[in-house]
Amino acid sequence: MRARHSPRDFDPVALGRLETDAWARYYRHEWLRALRAFVGLVGEGFGLGPRLTLVGAWHVLRANQAWAPFPDNDPGAARRSMRRFYELVAAHSDLRLDPARAAELEVGWWRVHRAHQHDPSVGRDELEQALVDLYSHVYAAPPATVVDAARWRAEAMDLSDAWVAAGCQLDDPLMGAERRALVAAYAALLDAVSRRQA
Repeated sequence: MRARHSPRDFDPVALGRLETDAWARYYRHEWLRALRAFVGLVGEGFGLGPRLTLVGAWHVLRANQAWAPFPDNDPGAARRSMRRFYELVAAHSDLRLDPARAAELEVGWWRVHRAHQHDPSVGRDELEQALVDLYSHVYAAPPATVVDAARWRAEAMDLSDAWVAAGCQLDDPLMGAERRALVAAYAALLDAVSRRQA
């Protein structure tokens, strides 16, 4: 892993690989392996340093565990854990976000994704908009600049949902397609937030 860096300077390929693994471990309820993936995601995505990365990844894990049960999950607990995560990010990076709002938006896209996953009447445009809202807030980026990132990440979610429906096998080629979509999403996000910084 690289030395500490800005949350506006990350490796899209590493993040795409790590998030693919995190989603797989989430759906398979392999929580220790999910934590390892979250440590990688937080470290690469936010550059908090080793100790804070571990603490942040723990909050992300706890949020995901609170959200995972279907249909009887605990959105309030998920938001509280994500607020703790975003409090760390706000205190130890150059991102000027409101942790409570960021947590609300984070769990908000989880809610829209779950609805989209289980209800055909919930369109992908709603999911993309939820992601645009999150990215725009966290990175203080104009919404129009993060549309491509949101579109690719929503595509990755559709691929992940197909993978889940097919049985969550780690050798399923859908995982490769999902990873490529996530890399594209993070490349688009990097382009948007790098322009914001310049």
